[in-house]
Amino acid sequence: MKKFTIILLTSVLIISCNVKKEEKGEMPEMDVDISADAGELPEYEVNWADINVGTTTKTVNVPKVVIVMEEEEVEVPVIDVEMPEGDTSEMEERTLMVEAEVTDNEHNIEIQKIYASNNNLYVISELKATDKSIGDKKMRVSDQVVLNAPDMSVQYIVIGQKPDRMFNTKYKYMDSMSDVEAKMDGYKVIYTK
Repeated sequence: MKKFTIILLTSVLIISCNVKKEEKGEMPEMDVDISADAGELPEYEVNWADINVGTTTKTVNVPKVVIVMEEEEVEVPVIDVEMPEGDTSEMEERTLMVEAEVTDNEHNIEIQKIYASNNNLYVISELKATDKSIGDKKMRVSDQVVLNAPDMSVQYIVIGQKPDRMFNTKYKYMDSMSDVEAKMDGYKVIYTK
């Protein structure tokens, strides 16, 4: 309570004062001339480790990918599709190719059947592993047939285990030929290996 009383009295004294400016004020003028020596920074000698950069030879495991493509003359099946009379669709030659990229063991891939329905073709291939190891390398296997037919939509189905490579995502993989035949019921077989 004592503090409150002191604050109140001080406030009353300040408020009750009347301050009036009588004259204009001015700062004093000073003439200062300073001179000094430039000075000198201290010198330091820093000893640091010598660093030499060079190379050395070490034996390390480096992954290498080797894909060998050799040109060979092989017998490729040719399929001529004759459309019903009156159909004037233009025939064109096209290659139906299926590929897989595999690791661990060599594989074979072969086109087994081709089904047709309306303007759709279904190319059924089978992918099988062999006993021959390819080590830590990868390889691509392929098969193809030549088709003379009007332009048709083509879908590829591979029977076998889908290899764990990004390249193999463009085809549908199924477990067995009987699974495929159940889906192709009523479609016409235009090629069988």
